[in-house]
Amino acid sequence: MPGQRLDGRVALVTGASRGIGAAVARRFAAEGARVILLARTQGGLEEVDDAIRAAGGSATLVTLDLRDLDAIDQMGYALYQRFGRLDILVGNAGVLGGLSPVGHYPPKDWDEVMTVNVTANWRLIRSFDALMRQSDAGRAIFVTSGVTRGLPPYWGAYAASKAALEAMARTWGAEVGRTTALKVNLVDPGVVRTRLRAQAFPGEDPRQHPEPDRITQVFVDLAAPDCQKNGEIVRA
Repeated sequence: MPGQRLDGRVALVTGASRGIGAAVARRFAAEGARVILLARTQGGLEEVDDAIRAAGGSATLVTLDLRDLDAIDQMGYALYQRFGRLDILVGNAGVLGGLSPVGHYPPKDWDEVMTVNVTANWRLIRSFDALMRQSDAGRAIFVTSGVTRGLPPYWGAYAASKAALEAMARTWGAEVGRTTALKVNLVDPGVVRTRLRAQAFPGEDPRQHPEPDRITQVFVDLAAPDCQKNGEIVRA
């Protein structure tokens, strides 16, 4: 279809079974990308896949728990065998971990937040760095949050994890930006109607917030081969 900005690009989206990840995956497919959908929930992935295929797009499903860090390395090798490159990586999956005074977090909750929000993304970088260098215009996009600037009380684990993600992604961008075609950026989606938002604010009317589909344009802009931004945090 004329005008598809991601025509022929190979894109992997984590947390693609619902919310922002699902919306971005559907939009990428509509823009011509071959989308790899990654999430823990097979049923949710199949629903997104059905929507993509009904619209004439193409997707590959990967059921994987990002807490299984070694499996991320195995996925990198599998993608190399199948595609030989990765053009776009969207590190969207994340967990809230509950709200608590910093000194009161159960260690298992703190560890899960750091594992999913930070360490898993580092393992994605570690696994896919070489694959993305094979692209003529590799684009990595990670989803952060405004809590890193506001630092509200009781959000300690989530805020710390997103601050670490920002530092890690921007450092990677600085490392690759001068010598490769790879660009690395972050998106702050703002307040969006997602399950994580509902977990944090259970008494809130979700209808007052935009659906995830309304914020996908910024992801397309950062994923496109003509994007020249690198190391930036872009608000949706």
